[in-house]
Amino acid sequence: MFERLRTEVAKFGTIGLIAYVIDVGIFNLLLHGPLSQKPLTAKAISAIVATTFAYFGNRNWTFKMRARTSFRREYTLFFLLNFIGMAIQLTCLAISHYGFDLTSKLADNISGNGVGLILGTLFRFWSYRKWVFLDVDENAAESKLSSAE
Repeated sequence: MFERLRTEVAKFGTIGLIAYVIDVGIFNLLLHGPLSQKPLTAKAISAIVATTFAYFGNRNWTFKMRARTSFRREYTLFFLLNFIGMAIQLTCLAISHYGFDLTSKLADNISGNGVGLILGTLFRFWSYRKWVFLDVDENAAESKLSSAE
């Protein structure tokens, strides 16, 4: 069990790092190209592409040994939980910046890209394992409950 968890953590981190590079890369390509006057649109597009990559990478590599459920269910939950993870990061930044008045660029980076990123990533990993990519035993139990109704 510990070996499986260690493997999932390593793969999850790898997919997350690649998704981060995709997000930043596409954002900058769009921002310095066709969407130079629309940074929010550029960020929305880059985040959607990176999140979609992360879903497929995690589904087909990180959590490939886990039960499969419908694409719609998994992708919707994945996107929702990813959004909550992002909200955790923003909350850490807001508390530091506005609550504690730590307004330097260093403080913003530590709270948003340090503490917030770590807490958001821990939440994502835990929630994806819990609700998106179900353990084989959990999926069997869920199927039994559905058929009993």
